[in-house]
Amino acid sequence: MESVYSQSFFLSAGESNAEREMSLPLLTSKIIDIATAHANSLGIGNPVMDHLGCGWVLSRIAIEMERYPRVNETYTLSTWVESWNRHFSVRNFRVDGEDGKPIGYATSVWMVLDMATRSNAGLSHLSLSDEMIDGTRCPIDRISKHTAIVPMNFSGELPRGAIRATAPGVNHVFGYCDLDFYRHVNTVRYVSLLMNMFTLEEMDRSFVRRLELSFLREARYGETVRLLRVDDDLHTSFALSDAAGAPEDEERPGEEVLFAVVVREPRNFS
Repeated sequence: MESVYSQSFFLSAGESNAEREMSLPLLTSKIIDIATAHANSLGIGNPVMDHLGCGWVLSRIAIEMERYPRVNETYTLSTWVESWNRHFSVRNFRVDGEDGKPIGYATSVWMVLDMATRSNAGLSHLSLSDEMIDGTRCPIDRISKHTAIVPMNFSGELPRGAIRATAPGVNHVFGYCDLDFYRHVNTVRYVSLLMNMFTLEEMDRSFVRRLELSFLREARYGETVRLLRVDDDLHTSFALSDAAGAPEDEERPGEEVLFAVVVREPRNFS
């Protein structure tokens, strides 16, 4: 068993995005995969919890990149547990380029989902020795507090701390391929949905420096959600809400599913 767990990967052309680098959905998928592999190696993974009807799920995550692995580049992902309590675990990640130097980090909060009640089962039924809790903090900002976003033409009094969308809402229906092992929408599908809100031209000129996801409740098969956004130059906040029964004129927000932040940075063409 290792307190810091690492794996190296080769980025093929078939895995790269239009800018010939690692896509954000793929990076998110690899982060989840290596977290799963490390948890399994520590004896606290999903296989040992299967008989309890429980499994690990993400609660929040922030990814911050200086750059992304490029096509035909070998990169390394490392992960470790920063902290552990009765309810949640903080797990961090580092991405190293082919030269072994860090090019990005991620920090995440995980919980154990009770498959029957769909609630937090806590970590008291798991045992992790102190020497396997590395404790090293991630050198990026913590995940920010989520902000409520209401539709552009919301007619009521703004809830405290809420902000008004700067673009019309976009509806999306989750289908079969959006689901995962837990029969809810997979984290990677959320990331793909957010990234598809940007144009090819925007992503040719900029890259995602930081992504934050805060999960507020599960989304299920066949559910219609409405995506609201607030743009402030290269900083975009997203709110994903239940759209079932919401009027076409968007006069009220639905129950929140996800809050996300995407911070982009201009590409260096020199």
